[in-house]
Amino acid sequence: MDKLVEQMQEAIIQGQVSEVTAMTNKALETMAPLDVVTKVVAPAMGRVGDLYSCGEFYVPEMLLAARAAKAALGIVKPMLAKGNVKPMATVVVGTVRGDLHDIGKNLVSMMLEGAGFQVVDLGIDVPPEKFIQAVLDNKADLMGMSALISTTMPQMGVTIKEMEKSGMRKQVKVIVGGAPVTDDYAKSIGADGFAPDAAQAVAISKRLLGLN
Repeated sequence: MDKLVEQMQEAIIQGQVSEVTAMTNKALETMAPLDVVTKVVAPAMGRVGDLYSCGEFYVPEMLLAARAAKAALGIVKPMLAKGNVKPMATVVVGTVRGDLHDIGKNLVSMMLEGAGFQVVDLGIDVPPEKFIQAVLDNKADLMGMSALISTTMPQMGVTIKEMEKSGMRKQVKVIVGGAPVTDDYAKSIGADGFAPDAAQAVAISKRLLGLN
């Protein structure tokens, strides 16, 4: 079984979707669904994040690995739901109002999902009220906002202010990211964290929620 786990992790890292699908089905003959997440998918995506951080992987490799991880999760998720297994935490993510870019946000979503989070992806051009409603509806622990152009960045601050007005800001941690966003900007609008890339988004999310 240890050999199969290693093979599955490597297949995820290399983005081999069909191989991951086949090995996941085989592993489930003797492995619990939750173990597939915690012992295979999450460690593999953690390794992908490390490879990205040290410059060995780039966005295309990360996307391929994330898709392979998603293939495994697609198989085990229904089993986890039947067993009433709760996710590590629930995260609401979206690209802010006026911004139609989603590659970075999609990668963050897949990396978080691979790490064991339940992700509610609201897509692009998300207004503040939609973020707020999704957080309330899903009892989210964390909210992530993305912006790729500087003219839409202010929507992050608008959304946080609306959260404060609604009285639910203290109930959820907020992280922001995107090409024009900086740590200083994140602090200036009252965000709890800034993620410069998808790999660090996972690490920061875990840290903010005390999951390290």
